[in-house]
Amino acid sequence: MVDFTLSDTDREILSRVAEEAKASEKYARHYDAHEDEILPKAFAEAAAFPSLLERMRRRPSDDTPSVIMQMLIKIEREAHNGVPLRQAPSALGNAALGAAGTPAQQKRWGHLMLAMSITEPGAGSDTKAIQATAVLDGDEWVLNGDKIFVTNGVRCHGTIVWATVSKAAGRGGIKSFLVLKGTAGFELVRKEKKLGIRSSDTAAYAFRDCRIPRDHLIGGDERVPQSADEGSASYKGVLKTFNITRPTVAAGGIGKALGAFRYARDHLAAEGIAVDWDKGPHDRTATEQTLLELEADIEAATLTVLRAAWLAARGEPNNLEASVAKAKGGELCRSGPQRAMELLGAMSLSHDHPVEQFLRDGRITDIYEGTGQIQRLVIARAILGYSSAELS
Repeated sequence: MVDFTLSDTDREILSRVAEEAKASEKYARHYDAHEDEILPKAFAEAAAFPSLLERMRRRPSDDTPSVIMQMLIKIEREAHNGVPLRQAPSALGNAALGAAGTPAQQKRWGHLMLAMSITEPGAGSDTKAIQATAVLDGDEWVLNGDKIFVTNGVRCHGTIVWATVSKAAGRGGIKSFLVLKGTAGFELVRKEKKLGIRSSDTAAYAFRDCRIPRDHLIGGDERVPQSADEGSASYKGVLKTFNITRPTVAAGGIGKALGAFRYARDHLAAEGIAVDWDKGPHDRTATEQTLLELEADIEAATLTVLRAAWLAARGEPNNLEASVAKAKGGELCRSGPQRAMELLGAMSLSHDHPVEQFLRDGRITDIYEGTGQIQRLVIARAILGYSSAELS
């Protein structure tokens, strides 16, 4: 039976997460305004808070699954609009390595921070349109192509690059390769300037006759499928990472909506506009109704994220549920802060208040790791039983 009831231990952890996130709020505006700066590995305030990893290790084995706690922690952190007091030692590429890499590859590179290079100037969510190529030349792969919007692209030690070894095989010809910083032919072109999440270092890369050892092919399977339908083990393996990272991304968007909701609710209450949750629908003001609906939408979206995480914790398929969570979180990251801004009026447009940053920072949730449109395609295919060739 699905049960998301939290223990006292988990409630205490989330309370401490909220305190830690609140301590970092003061840095949010600085790094939003100074996008050229890179976050330090840790701020001075971090010393006052024990490592989250250590806190999680002390939990009993029969407590809330850690993947569910991961989602709740993400929501609470993002609701404070701050920046992490400690920078995570891993990134999306590490999840890909864990999902598709061989045991030897995981042992060799698992301690490094690895980014993921998928998006290209002409290929975003449509991965079969990837133009970057990898050609085997003796005991080396030669990579050529351009990648953009690489999260953690400046700070990372290396990146997992998606490239095609056979365009004729479509998606089946796409494989992933590890390229370390400092490799000849691998250039960090620029740090991207963005609408939101400006404290996150997002990079553009260029690969020009970039040679990497043959064993840097993630998973080690060099076989080239004869058709796109057959698929590639490397490609499919890395795709599995999205079944947990997409709910995590959705949790971030939900957190932005929650932060905007809390800010609007508290500021309206300070002005004497407090919501009476016991009133009937005909006795509520439009403001009260909007706050009620927004809170309900946040709770509904949160449940989709927890459902996807619960399935992942049980080792059950969650492709559909992960896409539902991503679609819901992606919609809420736009509509939630916007509704909060409408309630607050002109003050919400000012940088003196965090609501407009919640809107800008949350907007990416509906875009990266598969746009909302792509998620709806995945959902439709799963429900109707269609293949990507039949419904695209």
